[in-house]
Amino acid sequence: MIPTLPLEIFDLLVFLAVTVPFALLVRRRNAIPRLPALDRSVILPRLSVVVPARDEASGIGRAVESLLAQDYPDLEIIAVDDRSSDATGAVLAKLAARDSRIRAIRVDQLPAGWLGKNHALWRGAESASGEWLLFTDADIVFAQGALRRAVAYAVAEQLDHLTLAPRLLARGLALRAFVAFFAYTFIALWGAYLANDPKSTRGVGIGAFNLVRRSAYARIGTMRALSLRPDDDIRLGRRLRGFGFRQRVLNGNDFLSVEWYPSLRAAISGLEKSMYSSMEYRLVDAVGVLLYLVATMVWPFVGVIILGGIDRVLLTIVVVCLMAGLLETYRQSMRPLTLSALLLALLVPFSALCFAYAIVRSVYLAETRGVRWRGTTYPLSLLRAQSGLEGTEANRSR
Repeated sequence: MIPTLPLEIFDLLVFLAVTVPFALLVRRRNAIPRLPALDRSVILPRLSVVVPARDEASGIGRAVESLLAQDYPDLEIIAVDDRSSDATGAVLAKLAARDSRIRAIRVDQLPAGWLGKNHALWRGAESASGEWLLFTDADIVFAQGALRRAVAYAVAEQLDHLTLAPRLLARGLALRAFVAFFAYTFIALWGAYLANDPKSTRGVGIGAFNLVRRSAYARIGTMRALSLRPDDDIRLGRRLRGFGFRQRVLNGNDFLSVEWYPSLRAAISGLEKSMYSSMEYRLVDAVGVLLYLVATMVWPFVGVIILGGIDRVLLTIVVVCLMAGLLETYRQSMRPLTLSALLLALLVPFSALCFAYAIVRSVYLAETRGVRWRGTTYPLSLLRAQSGLEGTEANRSR
């Protein structure tokens, strides 16, 4: 007979699993502060912005225009067209002809051992002349003054890496709920705020804005060291932290924005390449995360309805903590807080199940066909091999 855990003990464990991270979030609710005011006394170094793009003709013009509108004094923009089959190249060529700060690079063939975006980032960085490199995405829109303010802060604080969380724009209730849940897991559960704690080894990188000192980028082995990582952005931050470089993560809500995905279906599909990678391609880790999601994000909402006594009390507290935590991270990542945000908090079980489905889909596709990204399929054995190599290198660097 398989031993069973008494329901009261199970609910107590769920209670602890949710309330402890929530208490830490409350305690450090300002641990990811907003980008401070501009320090005008800082001498700004040359900055190279690297923008990889594949089939981004519909949006890259707006993104690059927002970079051209910046008041940064010594700026170059390197846009890398990664084998696009649409008009991305033509859009970039037109912009480059109009403004000498833009240099367009075309990639026609992907070398073996590379993911497309990672190779495009590497090519762009190799062509850059700046003392600082900014890796960003082709759909990020920058507000006026964003670059000057961010680089001045990084220089004044003697950082090697600054990453900014953008404002996430989402259309439709289901997608907004999912995006809010994703932000909650990233900040409250995974603990992205720990990157700002000098006692922590947590490293964070966000693809929308990874500002890196060139010397630090070279020291970690450039993007070559991450050539087969689908989660290249966060791995860049983790690798920099692992090598001992100074890092900060700030809220860039007021300075950059992105429409993450156009629909919930697109979001789940888009995550298929990176969810399993974030778990180092370990099946046992994926199963553990799935069990955690169901136990802590779905069961409490069900248990409050069907149970009574101390179980209902414990699970009610859990539900309140989940909703409050999600609303807090929503305020930080999407802003502003409105009455409709309360509905998103009530949809935590739905969002958790969608997140769980994204994990299952990512694991299944990777295990059965490999990881497909930007038109190329990569064998899981190859990706696992680099994952193990990266872990060994990170341990040696400490």
